[in-house]
Amino acid sequence: MDDVLVCAPSDDLLSHVLDLTIDSLVAAGFELQEEKIQRMPLWKYLGLEIGKRTIVPQKLVVKNNIKTLADVQQLCGSLNWVRPWLGLTTEDLDPLFNLLKGGEELSSPRTLTQEARAALEKVQDCMATRQANRCKSDLPFKFIILGKLPHLHGMIFKWERVEKSTKDKDCRDPLLIIEWVFLSHHWSKRMARPQELVAELIRKARTQIRELAGSDFECIHIPIEINSGQITKAMLEHLIHENEALQFALDSYTGEKSGDAMKHLIQAFSFLGIPKSIKTDNGPTYASKEFRSFLQQWGVEHKTSIPYSPTG
Repeated sequence: MDDVLVCAPSDDLLSHVLDLTIDSLVAAGFELQEEKIQRMPLWKYLGLEIGKRTIVPQKLVVKNNIKTLADVQQLCGSLNWVRPWLGLTTEDLDPLFNLLKGGEELSSPRTLTQEARAALEKVQDCMATRQANRCKSDLPFKFIILGKLPHLHGMIFKWERVEKSTKDKDCRDPLLIIEWVFLSHHWSKRMARPQELVAELIRKARTQIRELAGSDFECIHIPIEINSGQITKAMLEHLIHENEALQFALDSYTGEKSGDAMKHLIQAFSFLGIPKSIKTDNGPTYASKEFRSFLQQWGVEHKTSIPYSPTG
């Protein structure tokens, strides 16, 4: 066992949890080296350096002495690992991915093209200047799709409302970038419709956020260009209805905000009375602290189930 990360919302609780973790590991027969316990930032964990606000990959040695296909595979594997934190797009790395084509033998000769060297320079620049942010538990996750066809990519983020003072010129950026989401290199080469590319990004992002945080997005921003100005709800529903890939990608996603749900319940309570309990799905609207606090104030027990569960 290596690299055990212990987290808690407060220092007191963290100390208590850490003591319990150490006691459990020792009782299980593990030998711990006290001097290796990292109590202060920067914390190094699974190849990452975690600060008070930011996360960056530990220094990655970019090998530019490429001679074989095996060298290219190793390089691309390392770059794919750091991409979610550095925002390296498929378009940025295309010249390197193209070196994977050709002979399939690991010993097949390869040399860096001029375009590939330029891509490596961009990688090194990104590693020196870019970073991801740590999550703030009181802010919801959002997702936005960016880029130009066929090189679309997405960003998982949070938006922190920051009151900007007229005296404060160095106000903190409200954008908290959590991770980037990319299509595979093969997707950009396929004859896929834009809706399919968007759907694949949404599918990957929703899978990623469930693994990362066990929740869904409060809002998903998708790029739609129309001639008539503002898109209507009917237009969006028609787009989804006509595209099966989008239907699967957005399955069980309501986009409803907790404030809307609370207004609906207040209206229902005024006509039907206050129930002892209600049951909803476990989407972000109903799993939010705001919604739970609302029901507690009304004295209503809240039960949840998975979206569209046949058992209710």
